[in-house]
Amino acid sequence: MSDDIRPSIGLRPVINVSGTMTSLGASIVVPEAIAAMSSILPQFVEVNDLQRKASAVIARLTGGEAGFVTASCSAGISLAVAGTITGNNLLAIEKLPEVITDKNEVLVQMGHVVSYGAPVDQAIRLAGGKVVLVGQATSTHRFHMENAITEKTAAAVYVVSHHVVDYGLLNLKEFVEIAHAKGVPVIVDAASEYDLKIFLEQGADIALYSGHKFLGGPTSGIVAGKKELVRNAFLQNMGIGRGMKVGKESIFGVMAALEAWEKRDHAGIRERETGYLNLWKQTLDGRPGVTALIEPDPTNNPLDRMRVIVKADEAHITAWDLADALARGTPPIIVRDHEVEHHYFYLDPCNLHAGQEKIVASRIGEELDKARASNEIIATPIENRSKHRFDGALRWPD
Repeated sequence: MSDDIRPSIGLRPVINVSGTMTSLGASIVVPEAIAAMSSILPQFVEVNDLQRKASAVIARLTGGEAGFVTASCSAGISLAVAGTITGNNLLAIEKLPEVITDKNEVLVQMGHVVSYGAPVDQAIRLAGGKVVLVGQATSTHRFHMENAITEKTAAAVYVVSHHVVDYGLLNLKEFVEIAHAKGVPVIVDAASEYDLKIFLEQGADIALYSGHKFLGGPTSGIVAGKKELVRNAFLQNMGIGRGMKVGKESIFGVMAALEAWEKRDHAGIRERETGYLNLWKQTLDGRPGVTALIEPDPTNNPLDRMRVIVKADEAHITAWDLADALARGTPPIIVRDHEVEHHYFYLDPCNLHAGQEKIVASRIGEELDKARASNEIIATPIENRSKHRFDGALRWPD
């Protein structure tokens, strides 16, 4: 790891065991992307031509007919939805989010309306789409979706994420089958997914990926799929997409990250990460009130994480207080705490520089030792976390 610039500009040198989270900078950018961005920054280019070059790389890696780079996967949702509403009508594109057609309804299973930092449905509404919720939060059947499709339906959006309800809903193949039977295109939000081909292979018309998560590229989104739909989405850069634009460096950086992905030693990376998980398990096994479980990724990405289950009466600290103590400490360790009210959090091994796995093990051990030495159980009300969750954002700028 090169010299750490963060302390010199007053930033905390956090260690990320939460995962590919945008709020933490998503991932460690691969050297190939860094070099590509540096090489193109001093040069002028015709951006549309550069996007055409990116399209060829995206098509090769995803199996789609075409593709382009945008600001984020969230931007990709808005642009792809907008394309299904406007087609290639330039006036309709200029007028969005005001729509000049009745065909602007977008189907989403209720259990897929989650937040990735902003609500999925908001990305649809930004494009002029009218969200039609299908089924209930934990139950969607064929008849729900079949009867939701009307002559006003422009598209159907399917979300692949660890946040969604993972039972009782329509799987992608069935979702596609129902939509296509009535001529409705399917857009898949696969921001944090490892497999770049499976969603288009399963029938999706457009698949959306983050360029800055597992790919290790600059902050960006990738739109891939059928040529006409991709073109209609790309045309939104003359409308709502203008505020979602990316620079030459991001486009070229994504191209380099995709090409590096083809050559990456995926098996070697998994082996290294397994070593980290085993170290953490050895550190935690046998500690009072702590159970460490190595578990597969819930969306079938080829990686494992560690679930750390904490019994406060034995460990003398709650799972959320332990997570907060790790985040406050030196160095700060940011864990994956989305479900911490259920008395566990996760450690994700995918974004560590060499040696940081040992620091994580040491810091967790320190905090657990400190808690066990306490005469009282460290147990702040879980409601305090909810109450103060957005304090940092609301205080900005200081």
